[in-house]
Amino acid sequence: MKVVFPYFGQLHQVFHSLPIAAQMAIRHPDVQVSAAGATSAHVDFIRDLLTQYAPAAPVNVEALERPLLDLSRTKKRTMLKNRAYLRGFDAIVTPERTSLFMRLLGLGGTRLIWTRHGAGDRAIGFAKDVNRFDYVLLAGRKIEERLLSAGLIRPGHYTSGIYAKFDWLQTRGTQRRWFDNDRPTVLYNPHFEPGLSSWPEHGMAVLDFFAASDRYNLIFAPHVRLFDPPTPDKYRAFERFANVPHLRIDLGSVHGIDMSYVDAVDLYLGDVSSQVAEFVARPRPCVFLNSHRVAWRDSPDYAFWTLGPVIDDVEALPQALEDALERPEAFGAVQAAYVADTFGIEPGTASAARGADAIVDFLKRESAT
Repeated sequence: MKVVFPYFGQLHQVFHSLPIAAQMAIRHPDVQVSAAGATSAHVDFIRDLLTQYAPAAPVNVEALERPLLDLSRTKKRTMLKNRAYLRGFDAIVTPERTSLFMRLLGLGGTRLIWTRHGAGDRAIGFAKDVNRFDYVLLAGRKIEERLLSAGLIRPGHYTSGIYAKFDWLQTRGTQRRWFDNDRPTVLYNPHFEPGLSSWPEHGMAVLDFFAASDRYNLIFAPHVRLFDPPTPDKYRAFERFANVPHLRIDLGSVHGIDMSYVDAVDLYLGDVSSQVAEFVARPRPCVFLNSHRVAWRDSPDYAFWTLGPVIDDVEALPQALEDALERPEAFGAVQAAYVADTFGIEPGTASAARGADAIVDFLKRESAT
């Protein structure tokens, strides 16, 4: 049996399936496991992670072929270029829904398996095309029930209680100190979708507020897709903050995706990014910016906005921060319930092995029919 874990998108997706690939290779020696990257950066990142977290895992790391004149950097062109290679596996395990494009290429008997990436509440994670995957790995009860009720998964074709990223990153036990002072540190993590993000309307005002503050540190680490790729030209827009010692501007380093910031900060400030779910795995204060004046209450797409105060403008930010930090326990019970419902596993519990076993069991059942 041959299984491939291809990576076409941004590097943050690798954490959501590569731990499963490593466990599959270790636990199932009869399965040939490959991890394939669309660029040299992907390949290097995959190799570095395996060396650091799973040096004994016999995963074949390979480079996907690049399309000629691939000026658009589109994932679909890479999938098309590698059609024959991908069809040579019994299963393709992917963290992104864009990979459903491979269905149009004709996969033959190759099964397509989705690990998801992130555990957010937005509707995009429950899109109607989810039912086109042969098998799905998902986090907890809340996601399971929502997918089942929409008819997007069916018994025997999914497993819950899987959040592989935590296997490698939540158990490190170290929290880096990013500033040489004792101020509370805030992580501002706006989303990349203009119609949902606080960045277009309020982003710079948020940075200006913290730059002038003598009470807080700020790490500005937006969703990796907001400034992708984070070129020097894009950093020039933030030059006026370069000498502010209590501000850190990070438009796309690995620290924004490997939980280095999430683990280290005292408060999460954001809008609709699913990273908040990882943050509250260890309950702490949150504040949310509703820049688009969304009527969010009672919407399952905004369940995460019950985890802290929601404000409509930056003028309300000073009081919201003060209240949240003075009463960190105010949303503690809500956050604990949210984590239990979202992930279905205790923080610090490994789940990649269970995901690997579930995939192999499913493929063996399928081959026997």
